[in-house]
Amino acid sequence: MTSVFRHRYGRALGTGVLTVALLSGGTAGAFAASSTPSPKSSPTTKSPMDTVASITATAKPTSVKAGKTVLVTGRTKGLKVGSPLVLQREKNGKWVPLSATGKVKTGSSYAISTKPSTKGTEKLRVASATKSGKVYSPTVTVTVT
Repeated sequence: MTSVFRHRYGRALGTGVLTVALLSGGTAGAFAASSTPSPKSSPTTKSPMDTVASITATAKPTSVKAGKTVLVTGRTKGLKVGSPLVLQREKNGKWVPLSATGKVKTGSSYAISTKPSTKGTEKLRVASATKSGKVYSPTVTVTVT
């Protein structure tokens, strides 16, 4: 008889402990969710995603003789007028800045010219430094013959 009593007592105690744990967990969750709403962004507040900068790039012509001019043009987003831009080329797996530079013009456009002298395929991109880091255009490929 005592063995049955112990099992029933143990079950009741376990159920009681589990019930208290569930109820106190629900109560803690209710206290964690405050009734004060969190501040919401107003239309005048910019989120970090609103200021993401970007650069596009197009090279013309895409095939050129060594020493002839290639013009890299594009538009920027999130960069101020007058922001410096630098043309880079990929050399041995690393991006190397060229002496060709430009600035963001009114209307967010830019134009940078270069005269590649190395025959082969040149991979170019435009780079700019911003407060949140560096921004790069997609790579454009120019064939130099």
